[in-house]
Amino acid sequence: MTPPEHDRPRPAEPGALAELVGALAGLLAAESAAEAAAAGVDPGDLEQAVWLRLLERLDGGPGVPRRPADWLRRAVRAEVRRARRAVVRELPYPHEPASDAQPEHAALVAERHRALRTAIARTPVHCRRLLAAMLSPNDPTYREIAGELGISQGSLGPMRSRCLGCLRRMLAAEVAAPTHRGRER
Repeated sequence: MTPPEHDRPRPAEPGALAELVGALAGLLAAESAAEAAAAGVDPGDLEQAVWLRLLERLDGGPGVPRRPADWLRRAVRAEVRRARRAVVRELPYPHEPASDAQPEHAALVAERHRALRTAIARTPVHCRRLLAAMLSPNDPTYREIAGELGISQGSLGPMRSRCLGCLRRMLAAEVAAPTHRGRER
């Protein structure tokens, strides 16, 4: 059965999205603010979900709704129902995750490790072997490192100092020197 002409969606026309968004923005903000509190949802999240529904509808879906305001109200209520169902199914963590588990922190740590491994790979072979042994997750003692490298334990300290100095100079050269704003040198 075909819906009546006034209920049939219209295909999206160029520029129609901007016009539609402008026309519906105020109504969506009001509907979201009114419905969000009862569902325990942030009004901004609710608005985003409805805008996403509209974009999905326009992109390969049925197109622009014939009565956009009515569609928007129904979409807000549908998203509120979805949010209520999700609250029932989702369980909160018993405690906050540790700060080390935060994605930003993990990305920064991974970038530092990558930069360090890259710099170590460019050091001379004897430094590379020594630094790799010192950074081993097994946390070997000086005696174990000296035995692994085949050198005396007494020469390990001066060699470590030279290798760390080499690594420090390499890393310092990679860090850009601060520039003076507004003028070249």
